[in-house]
Amino acid sequence: MSAPAPQTIAFAIWGPIARSDLPGLTERVCALLRGSGAALALCDVNGVDPDAVTVDALARLQLAASRLGCRVVLRNASPALSELVDLMGLQDVIPDHAVGSKCPPARLSPEWLAEPPSGSTETSTAS
Repeated sequence: MSAPAPQTIAFAIWGPIARSDLPGLTERVCALLRGSGAALALCDVNGVDPDAVTVDALARLQLAASRLGCRVVLRNASPALSELVDLMGLQDVIPDHAVGSKCPPARLSPEWLAEPPSGSTETSTAS
């Protein structure tokens, strides 16, 4: 009997994200990760602005997730956001789920986290 595959959780963030949103955003995502036990978190960033505050938020989320034994991978990053992450030297810290990647795709369900203001998240789990 083989061990079950690690659980994957998927969530979305959108913006604009203000610097003052960072603690609350990190807290909400950490609560999701703690509750899920997921080893991989797919973060849909389709709705965020490609700016330094967004990259800061993503780096903070990655750090917080790693402390919980999880890894965050971006999904649907715009070319501008990917370029900014690269320019800031964080491409290894904030990986992008590129075409051909071995990261599994998210299977979204209708279980959404209810807090839609700026810097908010939506979530679903996949196993």
